[in-house]
Amino acid sequence: MADLDSLRIRFVRALEAARGPAGGPDPAPYADNLLARWQEPQRRYHTVEHLTAVLDRVDELRKYARDPDVVRLAAWFHDAVYLPDRSENEERSARLAERALAEAGVPEAKTAEVARLVRLTVTHDPADDDPDGQVLCDADLSVLASPPSAYAAYTTAVREEYHFVPSDAFRTGRAAILRQLLELPRLFRTPHGITAWEATARYNLTAELEMLSPPPHDAS
Repeated sequence: MADLDSLRIRFVRALEAARGPAGGPDPAPYADNLLARWQEPQRRYHTVEHLTAVLDRVDELRKYARDPDVVRLAAWFHDAVYLPDRSENEERSARLAERALAEAGVPEAKTAEVARLVRLTVTHDPADDDPDGQVLCDADLSVLASPPSAYAAYTTAVREEYHFVPSDAFRTGRAAILRQLLELPRLFRTPHGITAWEATARYNLTAELEMLSPPPHDAS
């Protein structure tokens, strides 16, 4: 179970660092609003545990980032709006970041950068000259390089979030996502992600795709 007090402290530190000496309103209500969102009942994978994991990976990759605290705030907002039956979650999450961070005293440029990073999680395809985007996307995709039991728990949780989708339709849609990921030249863009996670993630994705694929037709 995620430690909500520790998460709250991590948000406050990132927010205070991003807004600088000018300060702003009490950050606690903003942290509590986000934590409430990450605990909504429709979530099975996109939970506070996922948030914690992404924040941990951002910390692990922070030396590659141009502005680690902006990336941390983007991690907080990247799935803050999440309804499994809606397709515009990232856009709505980015707009939430634009409203909340401006109100919380974060400078306009950094607020815009957080929103840009959140929108980048639609494709997970950051540019070569986008270190902050690379760190956020690598952190978000790091679950793909989990050990077998953790990867199985991840896929189970994703299926539970989409419980309303019939099995055949889910397999088709999930397989399309896996193929799209496998077709990327690289899943990970930071040096650590490439060396530590790429091979394992591709193995996991390929194995899952094989499990989702129908058996070959027996012509005999």
